[in-house]
Amino acid sequence: MEAPGVLLVMGVSGSGKSTVGALLASKLGWKFYDADDYHSEENRIKMAKGVPLSDQDRIPWLCTLHDILLRDVALGQPVVLACSALKKTYRDILIRGGSDAPLKSDDSAKEPLAGGKLLVVYLCGSFDIIYGRLLQRKGHFMPPELLQSQFSILEPPSAPENFIQVSVDKSLPEITAAVMEALK
Repeated sequence: MEAPGVLLVMGVSGSGKSTVGALLASKLGWKFYDADDYHSEENRIKMAKGVPLSDQDRIPWLCTLHDILLRDVALGQPVVLACSALKKTYRDILIRGGSDAPLKSDDSAKEPLAGGKLLVVYLCGSFDIIYGRLLQRKGHFMPPELLQSQFSILEPPSAPENFIQVSVDKSLPEITAAVMEALK
């Protein structure tokens, strides 16, 4: 497989996106971004209060992430992005920007990731396993009570998306090995 310009590590909260993404970026020598770092303060407060984000809450955030990916790909910088990207439309915004996606934003990006092949790494797991992880996580703005709302809107990647699916039941070395194998 020709190396993609972007690895999108996606899944529900608690699936291990940040941990897996940072490790992959380190192994590959790529730049790493954690999408959680780009949520607006309003979105963080909303989630901390136990209120799920709406599509409209997410659009500006996704457009910002698209702009970051677009910039780095244009500079030839491969990127690993850890982002929930729960719906196909969200992944479309990350790839194409807001202008071509069904969800609109006034400040959306206008350019697709030209030449930046993207591989989606979908970290999947059962509600019970991931909920257990969230109960152990401290200091994060996303409370465990919102996990069901994420599972409810989750649209796992499917053809024609370029993706691999990796179970969170595997160990961290097994997960990263599966991704590294897919990149060969």
